[in-house]
Amino acid sequence: MEPNEIELLSVGVDVGSSTSHLVFSNLLLRRDERSASRRFLIEERRVIFEGKIIDTPLVNHHTIDIDKLTDFLKSEYQRAGIAPADVQTGAVIITGETAKKANAGQIVAALSHDAGKFVAAAAGPNFESIIAAMGSGAKERSRKTGQTLLSCDIGGGTSNMAILKNGEIISTSCVAVGGRLIAVDSRGKIRRISEPARQVMDDLGLNLQIGDRPSTRDLDKIAAKLAAVLMEVITGPASSPLAQKLKVTDDLDFPNHIDAYSFSGGVAELIYGGNGRHNDIGKPLAEKINALIPQLNSPVIEPVNKIRATVIGAGAHSLSISGSSGFMDNRITFPIKNIPVIRVDVDRSKLSIQHVVSRIHAAFRRFDRKEGEEIVALYFRDPVRNSYPQVELFAKSIEAALPCSMANNIPIILIFEGDIACSVGNVIRRETTLKTNLLTLDELDLTEGDWIDIGNPLVKNQVFPVTVKSLVFHGQ
Repeated sequence: MEPNEIELLSVGVDVGSSTSHLVFSNLLLRRDERSASRRFLIEERRVIFEGKIIDTPLVNHHTIDIDKLTDFLKSEYQRAGIAPADVQTGAVIITGETAKKANAGQIVAALSHDAGKFVAAAAGPNFESIIAAMGSGAKERSRKTGQTLLSCDIGGGTSNMAILKNGEIISTSCVAVGGRLIAVDSRGKIRRISEPARQVMDDLGLNLQIGDRPSTRDLDKIAAKLAAVLMEVITGPASSPLAQKLKVTDDLDFPNHIDAYSFSGGVAELIYGGNGRHNDIGKPLAEKINALIPQLNSPVIEPVNKIRATVIGAGAHSLSISGSSGFMDNRITFPIKNIPVIRVDVDRSKLSIQHVVSRIHAAFRRFDRKEGEEIVALYFRDPVRNSYPQVELFAKSIEAALPCSMANNIPIILIFEGDIACSVGNVIRRETTLKTNLLTLDELDLTEGDWIDIGNPLVKNQVFPVTVKSLVFHGQ
């Protein structure tokens, strides 16, 4: 008898500009009896362990201390009583200014290797905005209330924003505003100045250097300017020259009205009255943001999670589950990591071998990729009617479009929005020479530009855990 429930153990690791920490979560998957394929949905996410929060260890301003970081995470696993082999999904997130460090890619590889069987290594400003909105509780609040919320996660190096409407994220953005852009030592002397902070100082006519002891007035000026830029971005569009320089992504796409704003991240702990560290500009930045909040046209609400929003989002909200009718060749080994998603725009009213082949080749060209050189996931929304003649024609089109992939024994991954993966997979095997290295998945909502990890299959190889992410380190 097939199970109706599955429990997965998930880890979230956040290596940020200021701090690093992890959480473990239990994810409960339950079959959706209303679904024709009885697919599994994630019904409950429960945080079971919140680790210590440490300063992100650095060798110098440009390099993360990999040994100290991995030792810390190993000790946290031991404190939680969890073995890496027990972890089934999750995400390692390299965020903010830390993602720019020279050895950030090595960190991703090291942590992914040590943290469990299937841990996605991800970094990227839009992805961080999404998971922070999820981990803070803003997404769930928007879903329950039907409100349009703007979530802003203020970390050490960046502020990540998301607009949520009826529980759906409709826009994201990121700006280089954070509490760790300037760091000082115990004597109040500057020990680090990030490039965005230098741009702010240039705008103010300040010339502070490493080793200087800045006055409270100068730090207040810098914090006030950063707060003004942040307010400009979250009320949008950001038009000042300084805001344009500090923007990491495009502006938010604003709806007609924002019902409420919420802040998360380390600086948010201070915005809502908490105590924090004093070896950076987090405290004056929080004070200046609070001074500008009356300019907002809607109230500010306090989220469920603040400093832990990103790490909780990484551990509990980064997973998607495929439909229950996939098709897999047994010779494919999992997990398969860092797969680019390439959308293929097939018009099923024009279905022909020539049309499908031309659309697949156009998709490869759009991504500057050559068919047969690497694994990709071809994503189709509604390419074919679920009738045998139509599916057979589509199957033969796939065979015709991917000769180099077949010749090079590269896994061919086809993903569909609708519930047709099993039919397509079986017909391809029956009617074409593509007999091996085939994986078809369905009922996944992807976007071109996503990167995915596909984990070990569950429930008699029918259901696949898929982590959707935005990667900085595409070459890993």
